Amino acid sequence: DTGAYDRIPRSFLDEISLDHNKFKPESNRYHLYVSYACPWAHRTLIFRKLKKLEDHISVSVVSPDMLEEGWVFDESFEGATRDHLYGQNYLRELYTLASPKVSTSVTVPVLWDKETKTIVNNESSQIIRIFNKAFNQLTGNDDDYYPQDLQTEIDELNDYIYPNINNGVYKTGFAKTQKVYDQAVSKLFEALQKVENHLEGKNFLVGNRLTEADVRLITTLLRFDIVYFTHFKCNIKRIKDFKNLSRYTQSLYELEAIKETTNFEHIKRHYYYSHESINPFRIIPKGPDEII
Repeated sequence: DTGAYDRIPRSFLDEISLDHNKFKPESNRYHLYVSYACPWAHRTLIFRKLKKLEDHISVSVVSPDMLEEGWVFDESFEGATRDHLYGQNYLRELYTLASPKVSTSVTVPVLWDKETKTIVNNESSQIIRIFNKAFNQLTGNDDDYYPQDLQTEIDELNDYIYPNINNGVYKTGFAKTQKVYDQAVSKLFEALQKVENHLEGKNFLVGNRLTEADVRLITTLLRFDIVYFTHFKCNIKRIKDFKNLSRYTQSLYELEAIKETTNFEHIKRHYYYSHESINPFRIIPKGPDEII
């Protein structure tokens, strides 16, 4: 009613652990449904690669075009795949397979259990923590991106960055009144400047090492100049115009787990083609010449 964007909470919020009565950490039991375009799904792909889970957790990729039918499986767009498990056409069919009477928004990422044919979790912030620790005994990878001694600082940053930057670009882009837009874009750039200041003399957000906080932020920054700046009217400054944020984005993009899970063609196609209310003629810009 106010014209402000309001994100719907996720519906499947279970865990995977040795102590869980249902979902145990097992190789080839779980499947990840993602979109390369979606920053939330991108987080899970980065963690899957960081934690060496590629041989243990399989993946299907939806088409970047999200229209009347929502997320669809369509291999005609390069990089998109079929539904490897059930051959479904629409992601919503997986939601109703998991829970026939489900009433929710159909979103990615989805962490699926092949054994019980249900969704374990569809909240990206929780999926990346599952990936961070649940499968260590299988992979032998003990790298910890949410270490005990840094958790308070990571949580504080996440609690600030999520509403003001990660979701702030959506609040700006989907605002339906001038007043709401003005408020959202002001908060967004105030937050970007605060993080810019925080990164002075630093390579990472917390503890001089890559953590969950960096992974959660970078997926938004990678989309900013090519999509959010124009499409979502976040055009006060580009990330390239911030000294520290630009350096930080370029540096993190060079990490294998981030570069190899970033698909700029899917990103551009999804945003400009899918949001008819913002871009009714679905014209996809050619630029920018330099993405990073």
